[in-house]
Amino acid sequence: MFSSTVKRRRSLTRWTRALRAGIASLLASALALAPIPVQAQSISFIRDAETEKLLRDYAKPILKVAGLETQNIRVHIVKATAFNAFVVDGQNMFINYGTLMKSERPNQVIGVIAHETGHIAGGHLHGLRQAASGARSAALMAQILGLVTIAAGAVAGGSNIGAAGAGVLYGGQSMAQRTLLSYRRGQESSADQAAVTYLNATKQSARGMLETFEYFQSQGLTSLQYVDPYIQSHPMPQTRISQLRELAISSPYFEKLDPPELQQRHDLVRAKLSGFLDNPRIVFNRYPNSDQSLPAVYGRTIAKCRSGGASACSSDLDRLISEHPDNPYFWELKGEFLIRWGRGGEAVAPLREAVSRQPKESLPRIMLAQALLGSNDRSNADEAITVLRQALVKESTHALGYRLLSQAYGRKQLIAQADLASAQSSLYSNDLKRAKTFAARAKSKFRRGSPGWIKADDILSYQPPKR
Repeated sequence: MFSSTVKRRRSLTRWTRALRAGIASLLASALALAPIPVQAQSISFIRDAETEKLLRDYAKPILKVAGLETQNIRVHIVKATAFNAFVVDGQNMFINYGTLMKSERPNQVIGVIAHETGHIAGGHLHGLRQAASGARSAALMAQILGLVTIAAGAVAGGSNIGAAGAGVLYGGQSMAQRTLLSYRRGQESSADQAAVTYLNATKQSARGMLETFEYFQSQGLTSLQYVDPYIQSHPMPQTRISQLRELAISSPYFEKLDPPELQQRHDLVRAKLSGFLDNPRIVFNRYPNSDQSLPAVYGRTIAKCRSGGASACSSDLDRLISEHPDNPYFWELKGEFLIRWGRGGEAVAPLREAVSRQPKESLPRIMLAQALLGSNDRSNADEAITVLRQALVKESTHALGYRLLSQAYGRKQLIAQADLASAQSSLYSNDLKRAKTFAARAKSKFRRGSPGWIKADDILSYQPPKR
């Protein structure tokens, strides 16, 4: 399911609570902070099973050798075109989809993930908090303000705020300022060294990481107004690049290439992102008809479906499936567009195939439930409830999933459960007033002390954190 999550989700999901905690506590790493709450709240996220699976597969071996595989670290895709990746706590990593689009090879993205993992494993977030809290001078407060402002630019994907922050950041000459900057440079160098260690341990090349950082080091020579946010929050002096180059080239895996199958997955995801997010004319120019590679066909098919409807791309969808029946994402793609075209009943079969071919994924189950409930067969409610309850074990804050669950329960005349699901959907859509209204209705219908009663009571008791 390719979608952008609703903007301005505040403290109701785990990743947003973590982001706010970062703001409140002056957490800083690749992304330091977001000082203006409305900016942090308006970040959009992309949800897509194929892209998320690719990033998890990139990150999994790195997290394992870093000793973090049991930490349940999640990788989130930010809907922003700038190259950026950041962490705000020890359990969430954020990567702009622009990072994928600007990285031609998997190894380049893997290198960035390895670097961000180095920040998490090194406890840099906590360390910088301690460094900042140990200072008392007004000059250092100005320094922190500069870091905060730069990070706001990284969050918003804009450059003007980052440039303003740089003015604050480099304007003072106090010892405290130099101390904190030195600490941050040390963090970056430490994360580089850790990243190369992780890449060597997983027998992967550090070439992609070096290429990425060399590119951003060259960008640092231009006006800060036009550079990507990544360089603003990752200072890249020549000494750091030289050290990284020495480490990377000395690795026995420096010349090792990405496996062809992984390269194709990378190319397919980039084509998919382009197909869904770029103007169709851009997609057709990027992937002309003369290019009959699978990624090109994928990107063109999506753009055709978006711009021309069923008549323009149905045969292309069927071609993808007939030539690659084992690819669950092609089945999912067909189901998704059938739903978009108001043909939910026809979407059920391909989405069942998609679910059967990726049984551990939750997002396709939510889409299947949407198709089941969009069909004319009201007996599908039982299946919809089953797949949604399975999906919501992992997607425990998915507003659409709960809204669909409410519809399914309503069709079964299970009113208390329907009201509770509506309350949860409203809660995760940031409509607390509506959430509490439905929670009160649900609580009155459940037996006191039952699981449903407790969940409804939790919503009624919930108070958003003060800003």
